[in-house]
Amino acid sequence: MVKKVVRHARKSQELLRPLFPSYLFVRVSPEAEPWRPILSTTGVRTVIRNGDQLSFIDSQFIDGLKTRESAGVITHPVRQHQVGETVRLQGGAFDGLIAKIIEMDDKDRLVVLMDLLNRPVKVSINSGQIDPLY
Repeated sequence: MVKKVVRHARKSQELLRPLFPSYLFVRVSPEAEPWRPILSTTGVRTVIRNGDQLSFIDSQFIDGLKTRESAGVITHPVRQHQVGETVRLQGGAFDGLIAKIIEMDDKDRLVVLMDLLNRPVKVSINSGQIDPLY
C-alpha cells in the first residue's frame, strides 16, 4: 500500500491505495513447478509473460520495496531535489543546459524552467536527466 492525497469537494484526505492495483506477485520456478493452475484462480485474469515465457521481476526490486515498508505502507524515498534548485540537464536535446526546478510530482517527473532562444521555457523531464550544480 502507498499513501495518496485525494482531493474531493475542497477537502484533502490521505488514503491508502494499492501500490500495484490488480497485481499479484508469485514466486515460482517455472521449470520445477506447474504455474498454469494460477490462471484458473478466481480473480486472476492472466499472467504477465513474453510469448510463452513468464516475466520476472528481479528479487532486488522486491527487497528494495520491503526495506521502504513501514507498518504495511511503502514510503517514498527522500527527494534528492527541491523546487528552486538550479540543475544541469544531461542527455537528449537539452544536454548541458542549465535550468531551475519549478514543479515536482510523485512519479519522478520534474518541470524545469530554462532559457531557450532568449525566452523562458517550461519542460517536463525525468529526474534522472538532471545533474545538480554544486
